[in-house]
Amino acid sequence: MSLAFCGSESNSSAYNVDRGVLNNGCFLDALNVVPHVFLLFITFPILFIGWGSQSSKVHIHHSTWLHFPGHNLRWLLTFVLLFILVVNRKRPPRDEWNNYSSQGEQESDGPSQEVDRDICIKITGGYFTWTDGPPTLSNVDIKIPFGKLTMIVGQVGCGKSSLLLAALGEMQRISGTVIWNSLPGLESEGDESPTDKDAASDTDIRKRGPVAYASQKPWLLNTSVVENITFEMPMIKSRYKTVIEACSLQPDIDILPQGDQTEIGERGIILSGGQKQRISVARALYQQTNVVFLDDPFSALDIHLSDHLMQDGILKMLREEKRTVVLVTHKLQYLPHADWIIAMKDGSIQTEGTLKDIQNAEPELFEHWRTLMHRQDREFETETVAASMTDMERKNLRRAMYSRDAARTEEDEEEDSVESEDDDNLSQVMRQRATIPWRSCGTYLSSAGVLLLTLLLLSQLFKHTLMVAIDYWLAHWTSHVITTKLGTAAHNCTVVQACGFSHSWYLSVFSVLCCLGIILCLATSVTVEWTGLRVAKELHHNLLNKIILAPMRLFETTPLGSILNRFSTDTNTIDQHIPTTLECLSRSTLLCLSALGVISYVTPVFLVALLPLAVACYFIQKYFRMASRDLQQLEDSTQLPLLSHFSETVEGLTTIRALRYEPRFRQRLLQFTDANNIASLFLTAANRWLEVRMEYIGACVVLVAAVASITNSLYDQLSPGLVGLGLTYALMVSNYINWMVRNLADMEVQLGSVKRINGLLKTEPENYEGLLTVAQVPDGWPRQGEIKIQNLSVRYDTTLKAVLKNVNAHVSPGQKVGICGRTGSGKSSFSLAFFRMVDMFEGRIVIDNIDISKLPLQTLRSRLSIILQDPILFSGTIRFNLDPEMKATDEMLWEALEIAQLKSVVKALPGGL
Repeated sequence: MSLAFCGSESNSSAYNVDRGVLNNGCFLDALNVVPHVFLLFITFPILFIGWGSQSSKVHIHHSTWLHFPGHNLRWLLTFVLLFILVVNRKRPPRDEWNNYSSQGEQESDGPSQEVDRDICIKITGGYFTWTDGPPTLSNVDIKIPFGKLTMIVGQVGCGKSSLLLAALGEMQRISGTVIWNSLPGLESEGDESPTDKDAASDTDIRKRGPVAYASQKPWLLNTSVVENITFEMPMIKSRYKTVIEACSLQPDIDILPQGDQTEIGERGIILSGGQKQRISVARALYQQTNVVFLDDPFSALDIHLSDHLMQDGILKMLREEKRTVVLVTHKLQYLPHADWIIAMKDGSIQTEGTLKDIQNAEPELFEHWRTLMHRQDREFETETVAASMTDMERKNLRRAMYSRDAARTEEDEEEDSVESEDDDNLSQVMRQRATIPWRSCGTYLSSAGVLLLTLLLLSQLFKHTLMVAIDYWLAHWTSHVITTKLGTAAHNCTVVQACGFSHSWYLSVFSVLCCLGIILCLATSVTVEWTGLRVAKELHHNLLNKIILAPMRLFETTPLGSILNRFSTDTNTIDQHIPTTLECLSRSTLLCLSALGVISYVTPVFLVALLPLAVACYFIQKYFRMASRDLQQLEDSTQLPLLSHFSETVEGLTTIRALRYEPRFRQRLLQFTDANNIASLFLTAANRWLEVRMEYIGACVVLVAAVASITNSLYDQLSPGLVGLGLTYALMVSNYINWMVRNLADMEVQLGSVKRINGLLKTEPENYEGLLTVAQVPDGWPRQGEIKIQNLSVRYDTTLKAVLKNVNAHVSPGQKVGICGRTGSGKSSFSLAFFRMVDMFEGRIVIDNIDISKLPLQTLRSRLSIILQDPILFSGTIRFNLDPEMKATDEMLWEALEIAQLKSVVKALPGGL
């Protein structure tokens, strides 16, 4: 969305870097097939000529090695190298262990320090940093009293949030001490002896008690509202109701479809910033901890909600419970309510004490505060004149919910219709489950192009034809050697060579065939990898273009995690797994057909028994494929909660560690892991089930081939080499069929990634064309900035209700206009209308006498600027974040930073821009 606001919908080049790595990896994979084949072709003539009488054994070992174990050796070496790399990556460097142990020793130092019984937290001479660079916090000496309200104030970026995290032990401590005086049972008075209280103080941060922490950026679980608020605590209805009222959440809960049981987060209802903030604060209030840390809880709230939260939540509820509250805020009008104030400046403590103490010690600072407090009080008095929020304004909070509900309704209707049809015709469902997804397969292969597909097919056919030719030549060579040996007695020859037989002719032909085999093996591997890269590049390029040019409706109805999975999991499957599976499937299929063809050529009677064996194999593979696909889907479905829980845990690790809930989240992670492992175990058992049955079929093939070969040898005088060749192939048939069916099942599941990506590729992009061309738009437009809004009505989709109705306004050139309103009143929707992010189904917006609906979309968005409600930063340099299209000069960027009062901060950074 941020790229769309900037008008920068051009394709990203980040994938090109990753593709370069894939190219190198695929080329190395293609070369891996050469060494074992080359080694095989070199060693066989030596062993064959050297063993002489046992040449048939050499032939059998050669064929077995050539067709299967050589590839296994390649994968074995690959996995061994990966294992070594993973072990080395997971092992922490020696200096990290030393730093951790030394930090633990520092935290355990000073147990003899005496702490005032009225002090909850005390930091003395503290220097803290996030990295190995200069300290973020310097010379920190503070104390936080028990059962009091402590406020931390200061300019933006002075280190207020870092101070809270330093007290929680989240920052790296360079020097100094952090002392927590953990007094249990704070509500009871006189129950503890001084000795017990002294023992309660502990300088080790890791042994402190739980702290209810509401971070500056709200962190919510992907679960219901009530579970986000109670957060592993038992449900106490009276307390829950008090917290809901203190945070003004009841009106918001009332409009949710399932009330407080509504799922929120990535796969649920997407809430506004203010709603997320209040739920995060409600969680901190609900927790029954002695200490509460609130990091700027009013940042996303209007003045009314902020005042209500301050009065009913902090001053009333928390003070009545005598809890220690540390509040980071910019709302200076609340300073008179503070029992203790800590003022910060540039990463250090400017002063601390009560408001009266600071008035006497720092009169200039106090006067500055009083000026700001009067200004904020006037803003509050002005806004209280406005009418209270109406039911219609509350309903506007549904804008994110509308889209999601509409999409879910459509999905439910489709599922209901499918279920009704399924109930009528169960056999049709079974046929659909047993059908190979040919459409997805066609999408994948068509992305490779006709030339590559032709080259891939021909290389595979020539390769396996040549492999059969090599085996046939070896069988012919073996037969001649045996025939010659049988004739040595009649001619009184002591050695084969004495009877006029020479290996040179056979060795020359064998060498030529081997050289061609090496070339074809390399060509086939390169073609397979090249095809995979071509398809991956094509699908990724099309998907990225579709997503960048997609309408906002897609992002409202599709969870972000689902879109990211298309670019991560599904793209990775197409990049690395499908080419390998396709190569294994084609190899095992052609090997199986070659084996059956050779056996049928040697013993044509085998064709009679082939039909019932083929029927049995068909039903076994059909049953296995259905079960394997379901089991792999079960494994994927159990893996999704595991990954979601892991990502949620990492994102909210600070909150979890503050509350000391690590064991609970660790236990839940183990439960998800066990569920996923059980699914993997079932899948492995299914593979073993298939392997056993394929061994039965293979045994039948060997039995029929052996009986037929012996019978033909008695009557048709078959050569020993051909008999050995047929039996050798018969021994490997079960292995070929087993891998062919397993690879076919894997390919079906992996083609699901192609199907999901193909579903997004069907998304209709936004209409970027306009009635006016780019040349018809003045270069400096908009110059004056006159805006006329005429009967504007806006909705997020044609199936949804209007969020803005009949809006009329006029903004004169150069005029500064503020858009005011309660949370959810439509301010953001009004801003989105200027960028045509929403459906303007009535009215129009005219800027400098040009209707924006007639402009090309990219031109419109590139000429306007916006500061989003939720700040978005791209991974990269400050220059790239300020100017993604790299059009501005350094002077322009420094001027913008100076206006934003960030010039000094950026200049202090090691790399500058």
